[in-house]
Amino acid sequence: MSSFANLIITRGISTSCVRHGKRNFKKFSLFNKRGSRQYKEAQRNNPEPDIPIYKRGLRDTGFYNEGKYVHVPEKVPELIVPDLTGFKLKPYVSYKTPDVVQSEFTAEDLFNVVYAPKIAQDLKEGKLNNDGTPLEPSAEEKLTKEDAYNRARQTGSDIF
Repeated sequence: MSSFANLIITRGISTSCVRHGKRNFKKFSLFNKRGSRQYKEAQRNNPEPDIPIYKRGLRDTGFYNEGKYVHVPEKVPELIVPDLTGFKLKPYVSYKTPDVVQSEFTAEDLFNVVYAPKIAQDLKEGKLNNDGTPLEPSAEEKLTKEDAYNRARQTGSDIF
């Protein structure tokens, strides 16, 4: 019975120098670090390589079309750096700056900033109806509920 214990088949990979590089890497994904220089050149020239090339976060500046690479100049990243000559502020914020504490901006604050001055002015000038509606409404006062909702969802509003 003890002689059968050595016949248990186990799978493994040999990494010793006795094998002279004859290792079984068929089940492993071969990314950029594996393969000979000739194999990598063949993969680079192949329009659809069988090994995915990991580009470490880089994006292509073109695409493959019928086996040829088409470069798109609009996809090349462009750094736009402003000219800061004569700029008085320092390029960093000191840790000694005091914390800015601001209360939450509520609907009442928005009303006080946008509508309250117009209502107070209309009240002083007597431009209100008996029910409190303005005789000459501004553009914001003429908005319907749907128009206000659509304007708030437009590009450039503070939601986005």
